[in-house]
Amino acid sequence: MSINYIRDKRSPEPSSSIASKVMSSIQAKNTKPEIIFRKLLWKNGIRGYRLHWKNVAGRPDISFPGKKIAIFINGCYWHRCPKCNLPIPKSNAAFWESKFHKNVRRDKEKREILESLGWMVFVFWECEIKENPFPLIKEVKSSIIKN
Repeated sequence: MSINYIRDKRSPEPSSSIASKVMSSIQAKNTKPEIIFRKLLWKNGIRGYRLHWKNVAGRPDISFPGKKIAIFINGCYWHRCPKCNLPIPKSNAAFWESKFHKNVRRDKEKREILESLGWMVFVFWECEIKENPFPLIKEVKSSIIKN
């Protein structure tokens, strides 16, 4: 049986319906690490942030516009966490290597633009949030108090 995939032509055709289902379920916003981190911010009395704020370069996951603080919550797989060093998929390896390289370059550019505009930028990794998010929360809280 042939399956007709609905595709936007930016990615290769999935190798199976399972692969298609998995890839289709991946979210860009409100990911589990983001939600965990936001709940911890709230629980620690850190409020007044914007989510995916469009009025600043790079559209940070969490931003404090008045304090010029931007927080990116990066998934280890998609943003290529240096600590996790996850493998590249074996099928369509050239596509994925290029895709990941572009993601990393885009992340770096976003950070550099925000920093050039006087923003303090934090990049927190999914694995850091899973392991022990409390030092990260403390770092953000400290920066908000300083600014």
